Amino acid sequence: MLRVRDDFLRAHLAVAALFCFLGFQYATWVSRLPALKTRLDLDDGRIGLLLMVCGIGAAVSFPLVASLMKRFGSRVLATVSAIGLALILAGLTLAPSYPVLLVVACLDGVAVGFLNVAMNAQGAAMEVRFQRTAMSRLHATFSAGSLLAALLASGVTAVTTTLSAHFAIAAAVLALLLLLAQTGMLADEPAKAAEAAEAAEAAPEPAAETPAKRRGIPLPSRITVWMGLAMVFGTVTEGAMNDWSALYLENVVRASHQLAPMGIAVVSVMMVLARLFADGWRTRFGDGRIVRVGSTVAGLGLALALLVGGVVPTLIGFACVGLGVAAVTPCVYVAAARQGSDALALVAATGTTGLLAGPALIGFIANASSLVWGMGVVAASAVVVALCATRIQWPSLDAAPDAPTADAPTADTPPADAPAPDSPAPADATLGQA
Repeated sequence: MLRVRDDFLRAHLAVAALFCFLGFQYATWVSRLPALKTRLDLDDGRIGLLLMVCGIGAAVSFPLVASLMKRFGSRVLATVSAIGLALILAGLTLAPSYPVLLVVACLDGVAVGFLNVAMNAQGAAMEVRFQRTAMSRLHATFSAGSLLAALLASGVTAVTTTLSAHFAIAAAVLALLLLLAQTGMLADEPAKAAEAAEAAEAAPEPAAETPAKRRGIPLPSRITVWMGLAMVFGTVTEGAMNDWSALYLENVVRASHQLAPMGIAVVSVMMVLARLFADGWRTRFGDGRIVRVGSTVAGLGLALALLVGGVVPTLIGFACVGLGVAAVTPCVYVAAARQGSDALALVAATGTTGLLAGPALIGFIANASSLVWGMGVVAASAVVVALCATRIQWPSLDAAPDAPTADAPTADTPPADAPAPDSPAPADATLGQA
């Protein structure tokens, strides 16, 4: 196995392998939906329900993933969920009936939810431990995994249409990615995290500074709610562009059949390129400014394209969306991880909800009025992200997260009289706390 001496590079490659794993696994079986449809004689409605059930599984994983993260840590959770996702490919191949296929798809969604939270916790903790930005490049690796899966599907189907052969090759690729991940994932210390939590509970609480604890299910803080809203509207923007850009070009702008797929290509290419460079922008300008400016560019660029019309202005507007929203989810994941595993799990669940509900919402609006109004909602969603970003306390890698200075606030630090946010995790926090 590959040996890398630099600790940061080794950890970066390992966590990137997890991101690539998730993108590759999901795109692998989604790319073969036509084969699954033919094998079980399904109609479009049942295929839509299949995808919806997968999303439901990811959304309902939220109550479980938070407790599992605290008990076992992100490394164990990532490993177990990745093994489950590899085995699920066999389940999709062998499912004898549609109800069984629905159960397998639901399990896939649950495992996706687990791995999504675990790998983002690993990425956020890596940034804190090494004081270097990397999350945007990690999300670019997710997109690269999806592209790799599409290329593999195209190559395999050119040779054979057998689903089991394709998924067997894909499982081998997933096994290699998981082995690479094991070489550098950050170690978990859930026991130490639990002891620290118990010690914190036993310590006397300042009456004036610490809010009273609520019994039962803990309610999310205001900052977590704002992060969840930013993630929802950000993923609505991202998901709707992937699903509706080609139809908008063909049905509204009257682009040719050959040019219509360029909408997805422009958004995807700009998003990957932006994520490759976004970590440098985050270091220079800060996460908050990147999210605010990027989402504003996305919203206004798309809105102007809708008003002007035409193929070229539309493609430019789509490019603005890909460029602007590329860093939204990585930055929000980092901010959520600093608030703890509960916040990270909730934000991940809301992101899944937005990614699934967004395209359907745009479809309902387009059916009631027109696709132009539907895409207008996408532009408005990007602007809402910018508004939500003004209410979030964004982490900074220039100073230790647990040592804010009240007399020297930064651009992304709330004023002294603002409501106190949840305390972020210290720089040496364990992954069990991330």
